[in-house]
Amino acid sequence: MHRFYAPDIEETHTLPEVESGHCVRVLRLKEGDAIEVVDGKGNCHECHITLAHHKRCAVEIDATHHSLPHWGSRIVVAIAPTKNLDRMEWMVEKCTEMGIDGIIPLRCRYSERKELKTERLEKILVSAMKQSLKSTLPRLDEMTPINEVIAAPFEGKKYIAYCDKSIPRREFAHEYCPDRDALIMIGPEGDFSPEEIEKALAAGFVPISLGDSRLRTETAAVMACAMCHTIKQCRQDKNDD
Repeated sequence: MHRFYAPDIEETHTLPEVESGHCVRVLRLKEGDAIEVVDGKGNCHECHITLAHHKRCAVEIDATHHSLPHWGSRIVVAIAPTKNLDRMEWMVEKCTEMGIDGIIPLRCRYSERKELKTERLEKILVSAMKQSLKSTLPRLDEMTPINEVIAAPFEGKKYIAYCDKSIPRREFAHEYCPDRDALIMIGPEGDFSPEEIEKALAAGFVPISLGDSRLRTETAAVMACAMCHTIKQCRQDKNDD
């Protein structure tokens, strides 16, 4: 069944213009056809089309299902955006497909990109949410100075991944607690500065390594997200046994 995104569907019973155009002009769906509509808040609505208009496709809600994210504890990645925006877009897409709750673009001392327009990234988030059959849209923050992220309260465990071997690190696979919310900071290609690392450690961040390979920024974020899900699933399988 075709799936669409409409954050206010329960109030408007109408798809947004872009989604209406895709539904009616591209997919050529008609009155009476069944579709699914997610609101990004965890709700999936089974609907049928009552007005097949390419700018305001109207629907009637037949049933609503609420589903919490299957990974349970929240996963938030704070990452310094790459100079090549395509790599950032790939990271956002893949993390959303796997399951993530929030992405915070970081402005660091050695950041390759100091400003970030989030409009296209938000569209990728929506597309990846629908494609992976999720009902919850990850939160995407505006570019945030690293000192604000370090100082902000967070109910869970905080991690900082970096390459500087002169400052001791621990293996993330051993440190991650799947039953607690996680905030994972990933630095730019030039790594975090020593001062940024020390501030994060003083604020309670756990210093971590993602393995022996030197990873690109976007690869590190995807790997961290994948490790969270893998560890969570292994823990669940062990408990089921």
